[in-house]
Amino acid sequence: MCKVIAVSNQKGGTAKSTSSVNLGIGLAREGKRVLLIDCDSQGSMSASLGVREPDALDIALPTIIGKIINDEEFDCREGIIHHEEGVDLMPCNIELAALEQTLINVMRREYVLKQYIDMISEDYDYIILDCMPSLGMVTINALTAADSVLIPCQPSYLPIVGLEQLIVTIGKVRKYLNQELKIEGVLFTIVDGRTNFSKDIMKLLKESYGESLHFFKEGIPKSVRAEEIAAEGISIYKHDPKGKVALAYKSLVKEVLANE
Repeated sequence: MCKVIAVSNQKGGTAKSTSSVNLGIGLAREGKRVLLIDCDSQGSMSASLGVREPDALDIALPTIIGKIINDEEFDCREGIIHHEEGVDLMPCNIELAALEQTLINVMRREYVLKQYIDMISEDYDYIILDCMPSLGMVTINALTAADSVLIPCQPSYLPIVGLEQLIVTIGKVRKYLNQELKIEGVLFTIVDGRTNFSKDIMKLLKESYGESLHFFKEGIPKSVRAEEIAAEGISIYKHDPKGKVALAYKSLVKEVLANE
């Protein structure tokens, strides 16, 4: 049975795409069949996996969504790219930004992405959705299609405000659109272990939400290595396999697998 995980936080700069990529490739390294779906018009996940010009692609996620909206027949595997590290990718590009406006007038507009995922899910053990940094219609589609939400959160003030807003939105999606939606957990990212501020923020969040939210054991440390991998189109496991960031993502993968 396929598990669909949306990686979401409407605050940008929380290592959302990096976490999506390394979670997906980490699961593939454990023998799982993984599809990564880039749900962000900026195409950050696509770029992180070596797609240098996502706007030049003939087929990407906006193409597929457009065909579903127009009731066109298509091969559900068209447009999927296989990455050298064992995952499949459905890339995205700037066309999604315009398509989001179109979705507003579509019947059952919140379920369009779910229609695609239902078509393709039997081929995979995990589908990871990298959401855009907003709570627009495409993100609502991702939350409606997902089994759970993984929330990357940098331990600083603004991302915490975003976390509170996202939790409210998840509650509304669960109430009206997807009763089975769960929160996979909060993943602290870009953690500067040298500062007391980061430690205090993480402690405060755990004290405030510890009874209702799961916090992953290992935060992802701030590292130049993690910033370098997007330019190379590979995962942290290949770029710096023995580094602290790779070890932290391996810990994340183990926890996610334990929740199967």
